[in-house]
Amino acid sequence: MHAIDLVEIVGALTILVAFAAAQAGKLQQRTITYQLLNLIGSGVLATIAAVQLSWGFLLLEGSWAVISLLGLRSLLRHKQPN
Repeated sequence: MHAIDLVEIVGALTILVAFAAAQAGKLQQRTITYQLLNLIGSGVLATIAAVQLSWGFLLLEGSWAVISLLGLRSLLRHKQPN
């Protein structure tokens, strides 16, 4: 196993942890934590896909990263001051 494989697994696990936590009712999807986990995981996977010229995977993960970034931006814009 190469180092890139480990990075790829960590990226996938980051997304899967967020998804599993949301499905189990432990994490709401419209939270900064959920969006950050998705952004980090999909960003890592999109970068690997771009380097490896895996266009379908890049489309999927790049889109996932952009959507997560937009969700995060929306949450941060509407965050109430403490």
